[in-house]
Amino acid sequence: MTTSAATAAAPQWSPAKPRMVTPWTHQVGPDNALPEYPRPQLVRKDWQNLNGLWEFAGAAPGQAPPVGKPLAERILVPYPTESALSGIQRHEDNMFYRRTFTVPRNWKIGENRLKLNFGAVDYKAVVWVNGKQVATHQGGYGAFSADVTSALTASGPQELIVGVEDRADATWQPVGKQRLVPDRGIFYEGASGIWQTVWMEPVAPARAETLEMVPDLRTGSLKLTVDTGGSAAGHTVEAVVRDGRRVVSRTEGRADQPMSLPVPQTKLWTPDTPFLYDLDVVVKDRNRPVDRFSSYFGMREIGSTRGKDGKLRLTLNGKILFQMSTLDQGYWPDGIYTAPTDAALRFDLEQHKVLGFNTVRKHIKTEPDRWYHHADKLGLLVWQDMPSMKTGGRPPADAQQQFERELQELVRQKKNWTSVIGWIPFNEGWGEWDRQATGRIADAVRAQDPSRPVNAHSGVNCCDSLGDSGKGQVLDWHAYPGPAKPMPDATRAAIDGEHGGYGLEVEGHMWFGEGHAYEMVKDKDTLTKRYVQNQKDVLAAARGCAISGAIYTQITDVEHEVNGFFTYDRQVKKMDFGQVRAVNEEVIRGADGSGGGQPEPGPGTPGLNGVHAYKFDEGGGTTATDAVGKAHAALTNATWTGGVTGGAVSFAGNGHADTGTTQVDTSSSYSVSAWVKLDEAGGAFQTVVSQDTGRDSAFFLQYSGQEQRWAMSFVGLRALSPTKPEVGKWYHLTGVRDAKAGTLSLYVDGAKAAEQNACMVAKSTGNTVIGRGQYGGNQVDHLKGAVDDVRVFDRALSPAEIATLARK
Repeated sequence: MTTSAATAAAPQWSPAKPRMVTPWTHQVGPDNALPEYPRPQLVRKDWQNLNGLWEFAGAAPGQAPPVGKPLAERILVPYPTESALSGIQRHEDNMFYRRTFTVPRNWKIGENRLKLNFGAVDYKAVVWVNGKQVATHQGGYGAFSADVTSALTASGPQELIVGVEDRADATWQPVGKQRLVPDRGIFYEGASGIWQTVWMEPVAPARAETLEMVPDLRTGSLKLTVDTGGSAAGHTVEAVVRDGRRVVSRTEGRADQPMSLPVPQTKLWTPDTPFLYDLDVVVKDRNRPVDRFSSYFGMREIGSTRGKDGKLRLTLNGKILFQMSTLDQGYWPDGIYTAPTDAALRFDLEQHKVLGFNTVRKHIKTEPDRWYHHADKLGLLVWQDMPSMKTGGRPPADAQQQFERELQELVRQKKNWTSVIGWIPFNEGWGEWDRQATGRIADAVRAQDPSRPVNAHSGVNCCDSLGDSGKGQVLDWHAYPGPAKPMPDATRAAIDGEHGGYGLEVEGHMWFGEGHAYEMVKDKDTLTKRYVQNQKDVLAAARGCAISGAIYTQITDVEHEVNGFFTYDRQVKKMDFGQVRAVNEEVIRGADGSGGGQPEPGPGTPGLNGVHAYKFDEGGGTTATDAVGKAHAALTNATWTGGVTGGAVSFAGNGHADTGTTQVDTSSSYSVSAWVKLDEAGGAFQTVVSQDTGRDSAFFLQYSGQEQRWAMSFVGLRALSPTKPEVGKWYHLTGVRDAKAGTLSLYVDGAKAAEQNACMVAKSTGNTVIGRGQYGGNQVDHLKGAVDDVRVFDRALSPAEIATLARK
């Protein structure tokens, strides 16, 4: 085996100066640029790494390849051009890479074939060998290969040129978090060009191209298909399963056909015991071996079952296991998309285990095969995101089709990893174009890989989302600081797809010298305290709402985001790791499916008068009388006007009525009803009734300007009417929070308009207010219109009661 890369490029290279250095930055050089074998699941003994120094130049669109022409600059492959480790540290829309290589004589090319492999090139790649085009590939995250035998010269150095186009978010190509201009927010530096290992190997004319491995715990076997791409039609396959040196089973079958490999007395793969079986495979032509390779696999199964509380939860090997996860974005200050060394690549995963996590969400990015190999060996469950298209607008038809092709490629290439236990096609609506298409895509991914659940849309309650398609096997909400509390439905388990995001600035260890987070704290002790309390809230949500997992943002800081367990350079631990591990393990133990943790709501006050009511029949003054209780409302910038019956009050977008007290226990059941008439119905939010918390209203009975619909809302969750209200028309609205059922409902003119799952919510102690809401600690969403007959109830009204109110 040859692992050092001979290159024609003169050694005129030095790394650029990174803004920050990791513990591995200065270990990287031309002679050791990721020298490890890059394909752990299909290992052959002969190979040569082509990482190292290459010639480099920016190019013009459509420019001919520089065959036989040296290029002026030197780049260290496989680090993206924008990275310090590449030595280039700039973006090019178009670029050329060039080097030479020599084929070892003992590879017997002619009798064998020469295969050239690329781990990933972002984004469009064209490959030439000795001036002959041998490969093209579109997609920044997928591996591709080429048989270059016919392009080789008889002897001597062979010229290799790679042309790359990467226009990033100037197009609709999948980019994940990359941006041409980072936003000092949640979008970061780009990562263009070759960013994973380039290598070559001799292969037989008849050979394995890929494997498909699916463990079957029911039969105690591994379903194996050795795919030869048609090169070995009619050949046989011998597969030997080993536990160390002990042969577990030996099976023969046909190439390109499924085989069942017995695994008796199965040792299961789990986060606590990540046991992996070895696999030796020989492809034969009439009993003559033509291809040999080794691989491995774990025996595990992902499913779902109902807990003792009757709610659906995710399982590992038939048992409920809470998925305690971080958001892992895979960014590095020195290599951007590419970890500086294999030890660095493994480090972040190792720290997950140190911190007591059993799961990783690989967020809007993929990784080299060795990352998944490390996760397999360490015992970490992995949710794999599809890298998204850019945000803002909806992609055109050709971009939609390309996105789906790249998603299919991702699933095809990553589905053999034991650690990968689920797929996430969309995140928060980024690049989403149609809710029905999202559902169709979720179904297609499930059909492509029936062995894993599909989370059709992580953060379906958030941001640019077009709404819940109802498809997939997982329902996923985001909430910051959260946790999010979706409830399972009849067919889907529920998870908190993102929460937390507590931030701490660490002087001397920030990309921009300062940073942001969803909630900033002052020191390490406070950060640890906030994390521990947040995780105890996760446990309550796991028990009471039956969430099957929770994903904390995030394992390390990234650029301007300072909400990691580590600083971006991996130099500083920002929390007390002992306390973090202890609470994480407490959550995993306690979230066992037995339920509990949610108080039973009381019966409430009978009748339709409510516990507080405002008729607005005074006709003047600055106080609205509470017709039932004593919480009279102080009016600000209000005008008396005619109502549905009697009087009403009108607001012009700058007033409200403050009742001066907390009228409902928002952790229990309640209802709020009102007559309302809008003066305008545009893109601005307008709140009819809400209750303050000091930060965000506990609930909003409102007009949602984003959808231009009536809504009963929590932050990040809305039950929406199906149609836009008419300006100048009176409507009767009722919002119902049913704590026992775990729902949030909206009724319009006495009929149910929408209902959302909404499990546990925090108890608020702020005032109930008419005519405005509260968000981020500010008074917002002021009503432009009139309101009449507001009633507040300390219980969930029935549909019949609401219909009666609307008739009145």
